[in-house]
Amino acid sequence: MSLPQATMLVAGNMIGTGVFLLPVNLAHVGGIAIFGWLIATAGVAALGLAFAKLGELKPQQGGPYAYARDFLGPYAGFQTNYVYWFGNWIGNIAIAVAAVGYLAELIPSIGAPPASVVATAGVIWLLTFANILGPRVVGALETWTMALALIPILAIALLGWLWFDAAVFMSGWNVSGESSMHAVSRAASMALWAYMGIESAAVSAAVIENPTRNVPLATLMGLGLAAIVYLLSSSVIMGLLPNDTLRKSHAPFAEAARLVLGAPGAVVISVCAVLKSIGSLGGWMLLVGQSAKAAADDGMFPRVFARLNANGVPGRGLLIVALLMTLVLFATMSPTLADQFNRIVDLAVILIVVPYVYSAVAVVKVIHDAEQPAATFRTYKWIALAAVTYCVWAVIGGDPQTVVHAMAALLMSVPLYAFFIRSMEAAALRNARQQDHTLPIAVGDAAPAAQ
Repeated sequence: MSLPQATMLVAGNMIGTGVFLLPVNLAHVGGIAIFGWLIATAGVAALGLAFAKLGELKPQQGGPYAYARDFLGPYAGFQTNYVYWFGNWIGNIAIAVAAVGYLAELIPSIGAPPASVVATAGVIWLLTFANILGPRVVGALETWTMALALIPILAIALLGWLWFDAAVFMSGWNVSGESSMHAVSRAASMALWAYMGIESAAVSAAVIENPTRNVPLATLMGLGLAAIVYLLSSSVIMGLLPNDTLRKSHAPFAEAARLVLGAPGAVVISVCAVLKSIGSLGGWMLLVGQSAKAAADDGMFPRVFARLNANGVPGRGLLIVALLMTLVLFATMSPTLADQFNRIVDLAVILIVVPYVYSAVAVVKVIHDAEQPAATFRTYKWIALAAVTYCVWAVIGGDPQTVVHAMAALLMSVPLYAFFIRSMEAAALRNARQQDHTLPIAVGDAAPAAQ
């Protein structure tokens, strides 16, 4: 991927379902969620700076997994890949759900289960096969869908202020039933979903041209683009739609466009939302495949996820992920698309926090090992602290039941780690032989990889 494609990969993965369906979730908090957005933007900016520095000094295939493995130890690497993999493909389901939510504006018959679930499964498998064709296909898809989506989104974000009603905005200021601090914390946790993808360039370093230069640039430029779009659009939509209407909507931007631009505007927004969600899903599937492949190469994941097809992508691993996504999709079937989206997002956000914390800590170690100036070391210690603080706050602000489920899933990584110790040793031996072809190959040296 070139720098523009990598930038669009980062921005496109963030400006995915967040800009199109997350306002429905935030409406359960109210207009006060704008402060959550500001906190989330600052926290993710710290994460973005950490990933940019990691990409500059040590670009690694696998992103957060590789940094945790190299600088925090093998178990941290295993645990990072475990939760990152689960969190991402679970979150990918929400992207597909959002795509169908807007598609239902054009085809009302798929607006409720079981038709909506079948349509969502179709989107998942369509993008799986697009990924199997290779990263250039996904990069082109991200670039074009991002360009198509930004025009109408920015039109609503800018023109919508002409119809913005301060009374509508303030009437739903804090509808959470909790204190202002709790409401802001809840919004800051939800907003992390919107910014998931800040690590996209770092994870995909192996398929990006000149990664030492382009990974940090793509990370920071992608974040800047996403932040502008989110802050503008999330503010205006709460002053266009009454809180009760927004909370029940399955296509909030389409409804806002209907107010601002009329019925044709709603159709245009719906089409662009569907295309953008499809492009975002393609990019996220690329990340899931690359992260799992990097771990499988190290023996920390089943070997099937490392097997490449003729296009240089882990095709079998992508098919397994698509099957798992389909199973979870049917298992989380809800009366409305918004409810299903909310349940999936809560779990994905809590799981993704662990890799972000590890990466923020790893950047300090990388800077130290690279013997960077003392001022740089001190600066990034504070940046890392800010990033970790935000991640912890996001967990505190999460739904309590979801946090418990995520913690149970995290603890499961402890016994699972034991099953991969032999395959990790075998992978280390294989990698050493690839680097030094003079090493003798003794019978029985290579332990079988976990299948």
